[in-house]
Amino acid sequence: MQISPRLQSAQISSANRRLAAMAAGCALLCTATTGHAVPLAPQPNAMALPEIGRSSTPAQRPAGQSLVALPPVKPAAKELDAKGTLSIIVSLEKQQLTLYSDGEPIARSPVSSGKPGHETPAGVFSIIEKDRWHHSNLYDDAPMYFMQRITWSGVALHQGIVPNHPASHGCVRLPEAFAHQLWGMTKPGVRVIIARGDVAPVDISHPRLFAPRHEPLEAKAEPSSAAVQIPEMAFAMSRLRYATSDSAMIAGMSFGKPSPTLTTNQRFADNLAEPAAPVDAAPPAGAAPAQKPLKPGPVSVFISRKEGRLFVRKGFAPVFDAPVTFDHPERPLGTHVFSAYAAAGEGNAVRWTVVSIPSATATSSAADTLDRISIPRDAVERISDLMSPGASLVVSDQGLGPETGVGTDFIVLTH
Repeated sequence: MQISPRLQSAQISSANRRLAAMAAGCALLCTATTGHAVPLAPQPNAMALPEIGRSSTPAQRPAGQSLVALPPVKPAAKELDAKGTLSIIVSLEKQQLTLYSDGEPIARSPVSSGKPGHETPAGVFSIIEKDRWHHSNLYDDAPMYFMQRITWSGVALHQGIVPNHPASHGCVRLPEAFAHQLWGMTKPGVRVIIARGDVAPVDISHPRLFAPRHEPLEAKAEPSSAAVQIPEMAFAMSRLRYATSDSAMIAGMSFGKPSPTLTTNQRFADNLAEPAAPVDAAPPAGAAPAQKPLKPGPVSVFISRKEGRLFVRKGFAPVFDAPVTFDHPERPLGTHVFSAYAAAGEGNAVRWTVVSIPSATATSSAADTLDRISIPRDAVERISDLMSPGASLVVSDQGLGPETGVGTDFIVLTH
């Protein structure tokens, strides 16, 4: 049947109107679901938009890379002033991330954490790897741009859809603009605390908190011998996860189902950190112990009631450990994260804050916990030699779990 020119023109006009309406609806949807984190300084009580979606900005390809769908980049509404030591606290209950600088909140953003069956683990972490254009090795090469890894088993902060409720497979999704800005501000080592409820740092002063010496000994070398006694199992498991895909988060840590087969991630395998050093044989009589330079970065201390020891790391590398004792060792301590910041106008002095993570069994306050710990004097002096702003002390009932290993700070899972 032949269609008249007038009817054909009317059909084309109608089709054009439908396409225009669809494009307008899509543009409206994309505009309505793009959000920004709100800096706290000008608007202390302001919050980011509750609904975050994908932007309609055309994808770009960075020079030298193969063609992939890259995230649109939009500047945040206001640049954040973050000149001090950064830290991050995620509240799973509030689905909210708070960014701190020297213990003071400077920005908040909504997040979307793991959904039922794929829960995000709670605990004490730090940023251990960053990848601007990361794609998942587990979930169909899904884009996870501005990725900031906090465990080698697959948990990370990254850009994603934030629907104002838990929706991820275990990671912490961030709105596009905030993920972009946060990625540009942080460095490996930034502390990340994930808590069930809403926690925040508070100032604390206590005689058992470490203080820097008047003359810092940053260049001092530590003996490379049996003084480093990190359990071999923790290192072996961490190296296995380091060389495997994101699926280890589920298959290895049992955070959810299904349990897929582990697949080798060659990029991780090719860049494995050096393995744990074997225990050195005793040096000949009168010979000086072997020395090794310390890694750059602030010192981290972990005190475990379960293991009855104090462990020290610097630059993600173990330095030494020592025994500690506890008053009433049968009583839980809870988990407390102490952080040191520069004390304004006081030379190399530091001030401390603490974040106490609630526990159903532990009732000790941070000060009571410190009162119950006895540390050998020589260990205190060695830590004091290494003290600087950015140092941290984690006290917990937990021991060194499998996530603490090669290329990590101390990772404490509180669930």
